[in-house]
Amino acid sequence: MGAADAAVDAALEARLDAAGDPALPAIAATRGGRGTRLGFVFWAAVAWIVMLVAAAALADLLPLPSPTDMDMLERRAAPSAEHWLGTDGLGRDVAARLVFGARVSLIVGLCAPLIALAIGGALGLVAGYFRGRLDTFVSGAVDVLLAFPPLVLALAVTAFLGQSLLNMTLILGFLGIPVFTRVARSATLALAQREFVTAARALGATHGRILVHELLPNVALPLAAFVLVAIAVTIVVECVLSFLGLGVPPPQPSWGSMIGEARESLDSAAWLAFTPAAVMFATVLAFNLVGDTVRTLTDPRRALGS
Repeated sequence: MGAADAAVDAALEARLDAAGDPALPAIAATRGGRGTRLGFVFWAAVAWIVMLVAAAALADLLPLPSPTDMDMLERRAAPSAEHWLGTDGLGRDVAARLVFGARVSLIVGLCAPLIALAIGGALGLVAGYFRGRLDTFVSGAVDVLLAFPPLVLALAVTAFLGQSLLNMTLILGFLGIPVFTRVARSATLALAQREFVTAARALGATHGRILVHELLPNVALPLAAFVLVAIAVTIVVECVLSFLGLGVPPPQPSWGSMIGEARESLDSAAWLAFTPAAVMFATVLAFNLVGDTVRTLTDPRRALGS
């Protein structure tokens, strides 16, 4: 079996070279990214994401007080050496709650898009390749799911299933499936009739081999760029749900619940709301910037000069 696969690969490569076919999207995107100098803004966004992920992962080892310990004598205390960002309305350390709250946003923001990517990407890949009735059925199911307002549906399902980190992750992952299905289907439709797929089919490659070895590496590029943008959107949705009281149950901190709890203190301690809002804004902006840059660098049209 290994020798047969190698023969198919060699014949396919010779066929493409003889036909003068342009570089495949995955190769073209890689070549297009070479020589491109990434600016300071991009690296600043990457540094923020790395720092945030590291802080959330190592929160238990950092010199921070417990995010749930209350001190009613230190309610709404201003930033100081003991409390770097002050305390909230219940005397809890704001810096500690920000760091531990990042765990919630990042877990949901990273896991939910990966769930949507795994299911939606597979559906879109198969539907775009086989087309016909399967494509019609998948596209119809996606249209039905997209007809429901995602935030309203998330609110309804979360209220019905109850508040937990697992429920929120699964719900947001399910709601992201239609979008990833459309992205994967669109990319597959553009590639399924290309010369390298036709040559692989003529050389006797099976459908599974074409999907895994020929189409998946090329479809993975636009999906990878879209995942970063989806992470940013998911973080915003998680914060909205937590702000409305439908996120993780207290006393576990999250950025959205911190903003919601600080509404009563806007007149006397506005930083309690602005600090988590600023951290959320910087995180969402960083993921968007990195995602847009990756999408630009992996655009095959850019590499081919079109």
